[in-house]
Amino acid sequence: MTTPEDLRNLLNQQDDTATLNRLHTRLTKQAATENLLDVAYRMLDTPVGTLLLAATPIGLVRVAFPVEGYDHVLTQLTERVSPRVLFAPARLDPAVREIEAYFARHRQRFDLPLDLQLAHGFRRTVLEHLSDIAYGTTATYATIATATGNPKAVRAVGSACATNPLPLVVPCHRVIRSDGSLGGYAGGMDAKQLLLHLEAAP
Repeated sequence: MTTPEDLRNLLNQQDDTATLNRLHTRLTKQAATENLLDVAYRMLDTPVGTLLLAATPIGLVRVAFPVEGYDHVLTQLTERVSPRVLFAPARLDPAVREIEAYFARHRQRFDLPLDLQLAHGFRRTVLEHLSDIAYGTTATYATIATATGNPKAVRAVGSACATNPLPLVVPCHRVIRSDGSLGGYAGGMDAKQLLLHLEAAP
């Protein structure tokens, strides 16, 4: 039986939640207005799990799968990009629209501005070649190594794909081994297979 005290406590909790939501909204707007929001993030439910999306004013900086651990990813962002990280979904609206269109098979290529600051050196070079792999096709690690001008750097290409900060959007899932096997994937093999099947469907 709900007592009057229980009811008062429940109402107080609801008031607290509403107050916190209002404060968060105000903080988000103020941070954006004053250019204090270095990294905005949000979550997005997709067929490959709930993705964490993060963006800087430059563009999308991180896409993370559940298996990567959201707390770990957010900690990395505070350490490697900026400590000013805030849940601010509106900045990610364009990314959400394009990713949802991709899974609905209405989009084959992403046109989002990207911030590649989390990739350096050869790894960044590899990422710049991945977008050349057409939707519905695959390329081998060896092919990508050759495209970068380093045909012997097959393992380094694998490492670059494994540490791709923008999986799905920068399509490392389209890179497979020379023997036709899938190789690894940050989101797990089920996610890689699903993405390849999605793109191969007529």
